[in-house]
Amino acid sequence: MTQQKNIDPLELWKDFYNQSESYWSNVLDEKIKEEYFSEWMGKVLETNLLFKKMLDETTESYLTQVNIPTRNDFSNIASLIINVDSKLDNLEELIEETSTNQVNQAELKREMARVKNNIKSLDSKLDEIFTLLNEKNNTENTKKTAEKQQNK
Repeated sequence: MTQQKNIDPLELWKDFYNQSESYWSNVLDEKIKEEYFSEWMGKVLETNLLFKKMLDETTESYLTQVNIPTRNDFSNIASLIINVDSKLDNLEELIEETSTNQVNQAELKREMARVKNNIKSLDSKLDEIFTLLNEKNNTENTKKTAEKQQNK
């Protein structure tokens, strides 16, 4: 009886992949934990930053020479636009306050006119009261003088 083994290439590849992945994962974990790896990574990062800085300066210099606005020019224009926008907002608020105060002045004038009318009506009522009181006093005085003359 012969036992035939079916060899599945996909299964072999999967096993090889899993074994190699775990091996390299362990190796990389150990290497990453070492100090020289951090030093090397720091040097690579520093080199990349220097390269980026040099590239930015070169690009800005080129754009300046060919008279094309740079990112800094756009950011300066944007900040100027923001300042102008805030000043416009302040002016708009000032205009609204001024128009509100003008409305309040119109209301104040109406209120003053109404107060003047009320004072005039109170003044006329006081005049009527004084007139009535004077008439009453005059009639009482005439009655008293008439009584005095009758008593004599």
